Amino acid sequence: MNRKQKTLIATTIIVIIAIAAASALLIAPPKSANLKIVATFYPLAFLSHEIGGDHIEVIQLVPNNTELHSWEPTASHIVATEDADIIVCNGAGADHWMEEDILPSLSNSKTRTVVVTTNGLNLVLSDSEEHEEETHEEEHEHGLYDPHTWLSPYMVKLQAEKIYNAIVQADPAHESDYQERWLNLKSTLEQLDAQYAEGLSTKQKDAIFVSHAAYGYLASRYGFEQHGVIGLTADEQPSAATIGNIVNLMIEHETYVVYVDPVYSSQYAQTLKNELQTQTGQQVTILELYLMLGPTGDKDYFGQMQTNLANLETGLQAK
Repeated sequence: MNRKQKTLIATTIIVIIAIAAASALLIAPPKSANLKIVATFYPLAFLSHEIGGDHIEVIQLVPNNTELHSWEPTASHIVATEDADIIVCNGAGADHWMEEDILPSLSNSKTRTVVVTTNGLNLVLSDSEEHEEETHEEEHEHGLYDPHTWLSPYMVKLQAEKIYNAIVQADPAHESDYQERWLNLKSTLEQLDAQYAEGLSTKQKDAIFVSHAAYGYLASRYGFEQHGVIGLTADEQPSAATIGNIVNLMIEHETYVVYVDPVYSSQYAQTLKNELQTQTGQQVTILELYLMLGPTGDKDYFGQMQTNLANLETGLQAK
């Protein structure tokens, strides 16, 4: 976002807030008693709902199944955040625009809690060595660490606990309700972590080939490598040279499964499949591996996590 865009947003927000304040004096509608939470994108909004239930209202800034790295906020997103009691973001570069653009534009008239859910967690380095064409701007936005913590049931449990603590602190009157819901969520995530560990413990392969190099936390925790066909931005299209390099690497690993997120185009995956089959005579399979940025079909966050495990078991040849 350039200086002109930031100036426009700042000017717009001042005008909108002034109009809203004047209208409030005239209309004075009753305020909702619910805790207001603004979450930057789907997994964080999902976790907030799971913990808060009917006692909270959640606004999700980034629309479901939208490419996260290239999304930019507008003045309306600043307005939506202005009235929040709790602001929940991922951190680690995933939603850098919250700290860089939105938070500095908010007024000081309200006390808010900002929860950067990856603060203090053990982050893995970004898997970007295979994508030398990434621009300096992209490197700045994505940072040194892999931001895709929410794809790991273990990591997202730690993030959810930070959300739970913030909600209880902001609304202690409903602590017992929040605690019950948090313990249920924690148990579900711990069961998923155990299922991943058990399901992948018998894997015969040690590497996966994915459209988007976003699965570093799964690879680190469950003992395999990931190789990304494209860089950190999920809607990029790889060059012919990149596809050729991946084909050679897959032949080296004797691996014939390619993973794609069904939300994005898989045209290049078909090209890769055809080239690999031509060179090796092996049958190549394209499987889904969700980035979990929104509900897809009948699958919510948990449904997509279960599908990811089943397809990883297939691709890694777990018995």
